[in-house]
Amino acid sequence: MTKIRIAALASLTTLLALVVIAMFGVLYNCASLRHYRAIAGVPGKLFTVGGYKMHLLCTGHGAPAIILDAGLGDDSLIWAKVQPQLSQQTTVCAYDRAGFGWSEPQPGRRDADSIAAQLHALLRVAHVPPPYILMGHSIAGLYVRAYAQRYSPELAGLVLVDGTTPLQDDRIPRALVAIQDQQRREMPWVRFWMRLGWYRMRGECTEVMPGFEAYAAWIRADSCVPSQVTAVERELDSERLSGEATVRAGPFASLPVLIFSRDPEVLPANWPKDVGKANAIVWNRMQEEAKGLSPHSRRIVARNSDHNIQVDRPDLLNRAVTEFVTDIRNRDLTRLDGTTDYE
Repeated sequence: MTKIRIAALASLTTLLALVVIAMFGVLYNCASLRHYRAIAGVPGKLFTVGGYKMHLLCTGHGAPAIILDAGLGDDSLIWAKVQPQLSQQTTVCAYDRAGFGWSEPQPGRRDADSIAAQLHALLRVAHVPPPYILMGHSIAGLYVRAYAQRYSPELAGLVLVDGTTPLQDDRIPRALVAIQDQQRREMPWVRFWMRLGWYRMRGECTEVMPGFEAYAAWIRADSCVPSQVTAVERELDSERLSGEATVRAGPFASLPVLIFSRDPEVLPANWPKDVGKANAIVWNRMQEEAKGLSPHSRRIVARNSDHNIQVDRPDLLNRAVTEFVTDIRNRDLTRLDGTTDYE
């Protein structure tokens, strides 16, 4: 046998081995997801919206109902430290946007107007009566603004949890935009390695954050799902359109607005320090401007909290949102006097 034939055979053997390993990884990831989902079941209920299943988890009783909308890449379980406590006060419903959690992907644009229309349809199908308090984290800050533009008579209030500002990429540091662009370009590779089971074999798909142990089965059933990376990409690709649709939202003359913001002294660990400091200044300014959505607004800066305030400071959200609900019920908006407090 010639050296050329030996080299070709070795290359073919290596290629076949890689194909077998890849197939094993894909089957391993798929089988693991089916296993964990069979064990966990669905946290709430599934409703058909536009021919596709959407997930809604409602707890508690009373009005107005609080509707929880998670940030990009998260699902309804991110509110696990908040929903049980607020449910002692009123009805609280956390939902999964299309493509996340237990909600099926849906075709069409994934901009703020489309997402607001789907939430509106979901609440109708699920028979959750208005009025609503929409509570949106991060990019969902754009989506609740869009809902307020389209369906303001249904709303009793808005709560922004470190919400994204329309067209904020035009204002944040260019170095941060470059970092985010690089992360966006890497997403196809993240999906590729996720589909091959690489992250699962490293044990990253079964990790549970402290304080979420009671929800471990559901979290593991909803981790390392390649299609959810696609859902993230689609919303990011529509972020500019979402910003253009909501940049002129408000002011809403009679709609109470409560704003929670991260602590500007807490810098993200995965950004260069100078970029984090520069962004904190701009972000703080944009969060302050959000008070202009209503003459009945209040902003609370969550001390010692990063972007995920519902995880870092659930005590603050539970207390302040409970007060917000009580004030709305009593039609007492004296606390919503345009101030900014650090708590």
